[in-house]
Amino acid sequence: MVTVRRMSLVRRAVPEDAAEVLRLRQVMIDALWSGEGGGPTQWHTESLPTLRARLAEADGDFAAFVVEWPDRPGTLAALVAGTLDYRIGKAGNPHGRVGQVFSVATDPDARRRGYARACMEELLAWLRARGAGHVLLNASPDAEPLYASLGFTRDPDPSMRLLL
Repeated sequence: MVTVRRMSLVRRAVPEDAAEVLRLRQVMIDALWSGEGGGPTQWHTESLPTLRARLAEADGDFAAFVVEWPDRPGTLAALVAGTLDYRIGKAGNPHGRVGQVFSVATDPDARRRGYARACMEELLAWLRARGAGHVLLNASPDAEPLYASLGFTRDPDPSMRLLL
């Protein structure tokens, strides 16, 4: 019996993907906050050089995993991005390594094909390989079933924010 392994469509994002990564992040922002961003904005231009530099850091604490449109060269269909952070250790995570997922986006006409799941699985493998004790994310109601199927649970959220 011969087992054929399906080749993954997922790959790690590279600096040349930066503009498309920002486009998909805007897709996510627009979906979550009802068009608050309204398409390409000044922040894209300001963010692009930093994002390119971070995508070039193969051993850095930031990673993005993407799926390209099969019939649209240079265009991304899905994105998952996250970081590995350090926090002082505690029970259950004595080394204090924490993964944070902060961008999960799929083009509207590419949804329901498993792209976001495949990208999430790659990001989670990347975080595990770097010793993350747990992974945090904020989930929209529409995305919660995906995250729950990957083992995420809801936490009470005592977070607060200060804009600087």
